[in-house]
Amino acid sequence: MCAYPFRQTGSDTFLLSPAHAGGRRAAALLDHNATFPLAQRLQNEGAPLGEVFSFVSGLYFRGKLAYASRFGGPDQILVITTNRGLLPVGTLIDATDLSDLGTGDISLKDETYCRTLARDVERLRGDRIVFLGSIATRKYLEVLGKALGSRLVVPRDFLGMGDMSRGSILLEAARLGQELPYMPADDFRPAAGQRELRRTW
Repeated sequence: MCAYPFRQTGSDTFLLSPAHAGGRRAAALLDHNATFPLAQRLQNEGAPLGEVFSFVSGLYFRGKLAYASRFGGPDQILVITTNRGLLPVGTLIDATDLSDLGTGDISLKDETYCRTLARDVERLRGDRIVFLGSIATRKYLEVLGKALGSRLVVPRDFLGMGDMSRGSILLEAARLGQELPYMPADDFRPAAGQRELRRTW
């Protein structure tokens, strides 16, 4: 799996928060006795990151991917990772890659996460960067906001919603072809003392 180079061909770039790669569904993909097609591909020739994370996460990541795919092309969709910065959604990953992605942590206390994400975000072009992920803690917006400033926006409807609700709204918007209204991420900054929820991706 190689993070470089990633291309951007449209005016907007969509940044998707990752699926949790250390849970039971990820373990099912890594089970050497698994016979279902996605597990077989992951353990042999590899499978696209977006497809793997959609299986691991379920509704929430599927909603983010459907929405970004509806309003942007494949070269405009990048996935935040725990330890490899930004990866294009179509990146082929194998079982070793998935295991590695499950070892890091999305936390401002994790040096590798912060360093690799900041490195790649600095390279982003375009006037508008749409973040699809949790805005309830500082773990994403702190790193993204420093590099992107006013270019970083989030769906206004995300305010006060949990993962499943956000996933449902994104799927419906993709189905209808109606892009959600955005707000500057600078307008929504969680309090510095707000606790980070490890399971909120």
